Amino acid sequence: MNLACPRNARAARSGSVLILVLWISFGLVVLALYFAQSMSFELRAGDNRVAALEAEHAINGAARYVGYVLSKYGTNGTIPDPALYSAEDVPVGVEEAGAPAFWIIGRNDTSSQVLDVPKFGLVDEASKLNLNATNLTADMLATLPGMTAEFAAAIIDWRDTNSTVTTNGAEDESYARLVPPRKCKNANFETVDELRLVYQSTMTLLYGEDLNLNGILDRNENDGDTSLPPDNRDGRLNPGIFEYVTVYSRQPNTTSTGTNRVNLSNRRALTTLLTDKISQQRATAITSALGPTNNPIRSVLEFYSRSGMSADEFSLVEAEITATSGAFVEGLVNVNTASEAVLACIPGIGVDLAPSLVAQRQSNSKRVNSVAWVKDLLSTAQIAQAGPYLTGQSYQFSADIAALGHFGRGYSRTRFVFDTTENVPKILFREDLSRLGWALGKQVRQDIRLATNLRQ
Repeated sequence: MNLACPRNARAARSGSVLILVLWISFGLVVLALYFAQSMSFELRAGDNRVAALEAEHAINGAARYVGYVLSKYGTNGTIPDPALYSAEDVPVGVEEAGAPAFWIIGRNDTSSQVLDVPKFGLVDEASKLNLNATNLTADMLATLPGMTAEFAAAIIDWRDTNSTVTTNGAEDESYARLVPPRKCKNANFETVDELRLVYQSTMTLLYGEDLNLNGILDRNENDGDTSLPPDNRDGRLNPGIFEYVTVYSRQPNTTSTGTNRVNLSNRRALTTLLTDKISQQRATAITSALGPTNNPIRSVLEFYSRSGMSADEFSLVEAEITATSGAFVEGLVNVNTASEAVLACIPGIGVDLAPSLVAQRQSNSKRVNSVAWVKDLLSTAQIAQAGPYLTGQSYQFSADIAALGHFGRGYSRTRFVFDTTENVPKILFREDLSRLGWALGKQVRQDIRLATNLRQ
């Protein structure tokens, strides 16, 4: 009897079972690897979501911190000294390596535009031109870098209350030709972003080369036409109009105790103040030096120039006097923080004297909240022109806050504008800027990568 066939059949069946088992095992291994990889991706995604939430909460924590800083160091028109608060890589929660952190993106106080390293700190809104200031003219705006006469005039027409076309400007007729058509607002700007609606507005005018609005020259802003924005690849940052304008700057016509400031046109009240702060003899001499009452004093700086007071005497009364009526003074430019480009727009200063003012300010290591030092650089006629535009106090500050979650993940960025005219700082404006991309510069990115490599 031949038994080879049954043995061969059993062997074949055993081989088939083995192959089937191997395929099933292989399939199970593949499934296991697939689910393991899926879980790994889910873990990473979950970790990234946690980091994003940490960054958002860090933003909110940073906003509360800025409110604290302003309530402690920024009262009564004082500019908080950057040495008194933290603004760079500030940990949130437990202070340890890899903890969520935030940065407050500031601006460099320099006339040079070769900027590739960010400065961190609060930004003074009074360092900019207020688009809603009644004394702001098209000629002043036209002095800004990159500005055109047509766009400057269109800005004035947008915010004025009439339908009369300013020279080179635009009213309803111009806006009716747009697609889609619209009307000229003829009312104050509510935000700086509203400039996008103004006739002849362009990305180049508004952003310049600073596409992410961080005040420094990033790699994509110095590569010609390789990537947006268009730039001339000269190694210098040419910021747009957004860098120089605001809608928030104003100061109250009250003292730190809440009483009204003394109007310089009221000689009797002025004499009383000077007597209380200095002496009756000096009060008489000062008011006599001011000249007749029919010769109006148009600014606090002009008062100091005409009074013959010393800087120390002036410091005793500067915060308690005003040249205007009303509850607030709108749009004064802080000469202690304004950039050269902004100061060049001020009548009586212009492009010739703005560099001297900035150089003098930078050479004075003592931080002051006064306009007194300007008297040494301007003539009497120039002071009469510039004085109504200048102040030494600030009450609104922007905090451009960028934050990261644990281990440098979950980037988020929000800009706040704080107002300190009341006892408690309050937020006037909040805007998410995360869409503009990375704004902390290459050095912070390199530091994060180095820390990550060290952990690994």
